Amino acid sequence: MQDMTFGSPLSQQRTRSGRGRVALAVLLILAALAGGLWYGWKTGWLEVHVSGLPEAPVPSPSASMSQAAAQTTANLAATDAALTAATAKVSALEQRLAELNQQAAAAAGQATQAEALLVAFAARRAIERGQPLGYLETQLRVRFGSTQQSAVDRVIAAAQKPVTLALLNETFEKASPQLIGGAASEGTWEWMTRQMSELFVIRHADSPSPTAESRAARVREALAGGRIDVAIAEVERMPGKDAATEWLAHARDFVAAERALDQLETAALSFPPTPPVAKPEAAPAPTPSPSAEAGTPAA
Repeated sequence: MQDMTFGSPLSQQRTRSGRGRVALAVLLILAALAGGLWYGWKTGWLEVHVSGLPEAPVPSPSASMSQAAAQTTANLAATDAALTAATAKVSALEQRLAELNQQAAAAAGQATQAEALLVAFAARRAIERGQPLGYLETQLRVRFGSTQQSAVDRVIAAAQKPVTLALLNETFEKASPQLIGGAASEGTWEWMTRQMSELFVIRHADSPSPTAESRAARVREALAGGRIDVAIAEVERMPGKDAATEWLAHARDFVAAERALDQLETAALSFPPTPPVAKPEAAPAPTPSPSAEAGTPAA
């Protein structure tokens, strides 16, 4: 009969505890070794070479400088190209701005010319109707006072003492009997001499009749057509022209006012002059910078 001896539970527990401590110590040692290896590889103390993998080439200092110079040259070339394009755009914008300025000046000139014409036409209408100028007097001085002062003064004076075609016709009809019949101081002998001279007249067939009645008819025709200067010439040749002194003064004032208005209208048509075309100077071509020339590698 064989004896079998079994350990007590306390001894078995001690055995397991000793084995656990040994395993823990081994794990701690392995962890410390792994940490040391990792730290050495991280700081460069240990070099790990894996067979079969190619090593990365280390660029040389000269190659790095060449690449930097090439990159700098490329950047400068791009900058010069951008500067050239910007200069071209600026030149185009300057040209367009000059054209717009010219168009604006031309439009302003045309507007000024149109306003001057309107003022001259309105003044003529007021003079022909015998109406006061009102605000047109100021406009005439502003628009034409510096260049057509005498014409402006004549028109303003005519407006203050208006003379119309209707007034000239009316006063002529009132004075026509004295104009045809002769002057009031004309004696019998003068009257008979004038009548005899009108009976026997030698003239060309195409020349107008010199009789007083014919002249009066031509005066009426000239007044109807607005030809006051012709009417004045006929009245001055009539036998009773002394009775038409006031009429002649009014007619001459009317003609002077009409000529002044014509002068203002002509000035309005020629004012202001067209401004010359403004062309901006061409922008100089950009030159390459010294840094770009220095950075360009020689062939």
